[in-house]
Amino acid sequence: MGTVDYTSPQGSEEPHRRHHTVEAPQPQPFLKSLQYSVIETLFPDDPFRQFKNQKPSRKVVLGLKYFFPICDWAPRYNLNLLKSDLIAGITIASLAIPQGISYAKLANLPPILGLYSSFVPPLVYAVLGSSRDLAVGTVAVGSLLTGAMLSKEVDAEKDPKLYLHLAFTATFFAGVLEASLGIFRLGFLVDFLSHATIVGFMGGAATVVSLQQLKGIFGLRHFTDATDVISVMRSVFSQTHQWRWESGVLGCGFLFFLLSTRYFSTKKPKFFWVAAMAPLTSVILGSLLVYFTHAERHGVQVIGELKKGLNPLSVSDLVFTSPYMSTAVKTGLITGVIALAEGIAVGRSFAMFKNYNIDGNKEMLAFGMMNIVGSFTSCYLTTGPFSRSAVNFNAGCKTAVSNIVMAIAVMFTLLFLTPLFYYTPLVVLSSIIISAMLGLIDYQAAIHLWKVDKFDFLVCMSAYFGVVFGSVEIGLVVAVVISIARLLLFVSRPRTAVKGNIPNSMIYRNTEQYPYSRTIPGLLILEIDAPIYFANAGYLRERITRWIDEEEDRVKASGENSLQYIILDMSAVGNIDTSGISMMEEIKKVIDRRELKLVLANPKGEVVKKLTRSKFVDSLGKEWMFLTVGEAVEACSYMLHTLKTEPTTKKEPWNNV
Repeated sequence: MGTVDYTSPQGSEEPHRRHHTVEAPQPQPFLKSLQYSVIETLFPDDPFRQFKNQKPSRKVVLGLKYFFPICDWAPRYNLNLLKSDLIAGITIASLAIPQGISYAKLANLPPILGLYSSFVPPLVYAVLGSSRDLAVGTVAVGSLLTGAMLSKEVDAEKDPKLYLHLAFTATFFAGVLEASLGIFRLGFLVDFLSHATIVGFMGGAATVVSLQQLKGIFGLRHFTDATDVISVMRSVFSQTHQWRWESGVLGCGFLFFLLSTRYFSTKKPKFFWVAAMAPLTSVILGSLLVYFTHAERHGVQVIGELKKGLNPLSVSDLVFTSPYMSTAVKTGLITGVIALAEGIAVGRSFAMFKNYNIDGNKEMLAFGMMNIVGSFTSCYLTTGPFSRSAVNFNAGCKTAVSNIVMAIAVMFTLLFLTPLFYYTPLVVLSSIIISAMLGLIDYQAAIHLWKVDKFDFLVCMSAYFGVVFGSVEIGLVVAVVISIARLLLFVSRPRTAVKGNIPNSMIYRNTEQYPYSRTIPGLLILEIDAPIYFANAGYLRERITRWIDEEEDRVKASGENSLQYIILDMSAVGNIDTSGISMMEEIKKVIDRRELKLVLANPKGEVVKKLTRSKFVDSLGKEWMFLTVGEAVEACSYMLHTLKTEPTTKKEPWNNV
């Protein structure tokens, strides 16, 4: 495979060009190659780079900063940062308190658990989390999932103690999953929840949650446990005789107030605090209204007594025995993955706005630890909700201290203010949930998916309708299955294309994308746009053969020079397995039988290495591999126009040059 000169067939100003050698990479021991692959898979960010050439004492300090991000920014903390975080923390606390109570009811849990879950987990995240803007707490979708999945096994009203213990156990397993993904750096598994899947799933869950709040809006005492829209609407309209107009008027009034304040804050971003304070304002106004009018005597349901005091320990309440442990594990795994995907997506979004990076694996570990610790202290599933984080961001938070401030505010509420929530009407909580959920129905994102990628839109709508007309689990499974099916389709049916020359250049591009590109007489240039594996080897064999058949038919019909060379552009083929090598051997035999010549352009190192080991390169001839399509075309054109030799000759084409 020497370097030789040959005359340019197109009369270029440079009469001689060089055929550059295609080299195979140096062989590596299997264990070393395996080690490299594992490192690239699990440590693409090279987290150990900072420890190189450091003193042992410095390595200890760097290790503490890596595993406990608070050790990195705490020494630089100052009074100016505290002022910003103090304002942000108090602001998000005003949102966290009513939302926490509301979402706990959504999960069929005692309202006080919503406050417990806004106290301990934020403190854990402040120590371990890498995001400056994420505000930790309970979320509507996680609460809905927890309630829906646990209610299938245990009735929260008939056996509230067991239901509560299962909620703690599910939170524990969610934390174990999240922490394990972070420790073993397996966060890429969460990437199977595509953006389209999350948009559809969140929209469907928000729709279902909003409809379920009609129970509170109309003051209904008995309601379906199902989450699908048909069951919910049947339950609502089959009890029209039990609708309470007092509750309906109150709910619609507060919902209008909440939506109006959100609209105002959207139009006037400087007044973001108006929408942030609206839920707490609604709770206060609703409680005062019920207290002075005694509306609880006229069908308006209230929260009732909330237990004073900080989180009681719940380690001994975890359930690790059959038959309920399997339910807790299933609930924990599903809710943990959803909470993880939402929290990381929210954290990365706000980090992008402030031009800093967050470590996904650190976030997983932080989420996992705060849920594990939370399950020991009477908390249920927590993550980084978008609404609370947006308020934190807009309030000007600088560090995770805003979470600590929020936790302290919740602590004072637990110690001294819980009796004030006795008269809080449930209908106000329903209004708060509906208001928050409407923001999760991102119809603009769905429209964008339709314009950009119809298949992604299909995935999005599958998730949405699966949740709305089935259940949250069905919607999630359907969307993930369709996403994986699409991935398999991409792998098993990679694109191939004919390439032509862009006039007055050495550039070769897809003839469909560039209709003005010109094919080269006697040559067929094919592009393979994916690695060659067992899943697509059969398809590529058939497709390449069909390209050759179609080109030969076209040449016969047009009367052009007969086809002589098949050039495969391997630029996008990053790897090949044994099935792919067998396919290449079969293609070469087919081409040889037709008295044509196979030529490879720009094969990658891993591909060349395997083709060399399999003796395919010896069969092909090293001289028929080129660094670029341009070099391959010039060499083949030279053979056609100058030497006039048959492509099937066994003589090396450069011997007479």
